[in-house]
Amino acid sequence: MDLNDEQFRRYARHLILDEVGEEGQAKLLSARVLVVGAGGLGSPVLMYLAAAGIGTLGVVDDDVVDLTNLQRQIVHMTDRVGVDKVKSVVETLAGLNPDIRVIPHKLRLDKSNARDLVEEYDLVVDGSDNFATRYLLNDICYAAKRPLVAASLLRFEGQMSTFKAYDGKTPCYRCLFREPPPAGLVPRCEEAGILGSVAGVMGTLQATEAVKELLGLGESLSGTLLIYDALDTQFRRIRIKRDPECPLCGTRSTIGDLSSSKAG
Repeated sequence: MDLNDEQFRRYARHLILDEVGEEGQAKLLSARVLVVGAGGLGSPVLMYLAAAGIGTLGVVDDDVVDLTNLQRQIVHMTDRVGVDKVKSVVETLAGLNPDIRVIPHKLRLDKSNARDLVEEYDLVVDGSDNFATRYLLNDICYAAKRPLVAASLLRFEGQMSTFKAYDGKTPCYRCLFREPPPAGLVPRCEEAGILGSVAGVMGTLQATEAVKELLGLGESLSGTLLIYDALDTQFRRIRIKRDPECPLCGTRSTIGDLSSSKAG
């Protein structure tokens, strides 16, 4: 696709990067990215991907804006308390970049709808806040062969990785964490707290990794767990290997059919 005059001005700082240029920007404008969760992680992800010119952004969330969200969920505004989060996202991103299309999906992701939804997009960013959604997205993205850029937060720390186990070489989320922890073992943010700007750090990193994956730039985070400690201002990289006994991507998978109509 050819960029128009306004796009040349809007994306000028991308265009002067040899690694992006006009061809790369055209790829971004043609890309389709699904962001699951319009909260602490999803907010910076959505804003930076919109600013970068991702042509189609889908956002999944079934919640409404609450006053307690605003300490970290920067895509929402005070006058939108009580408004559907996906509606708030559409309004903010339209003001930031009217050049792109934002598709709101006001729903809770589950086995009945995840596969069909994920297959509409080129890449998925997981900004969810619960283990059920994290494991579901890992399994569905593996089956649908879609890159998954996932992160999580708690207190002063964050961790993230990219999962592309369908390549037959790198691990999936279950290679790292086989099964969800028992209910109540890991506290949620509303129980343990979260420094708001930590969500900004991790969400911005997710947006960066998503753009890299779409353009094939640099080294993928696939096969690496990145851990951020805000109190020590420290990043650690841990290599993670594919588990041959993984119930999803291992040699003897025990995970059943993940199609939208048959998943159970």
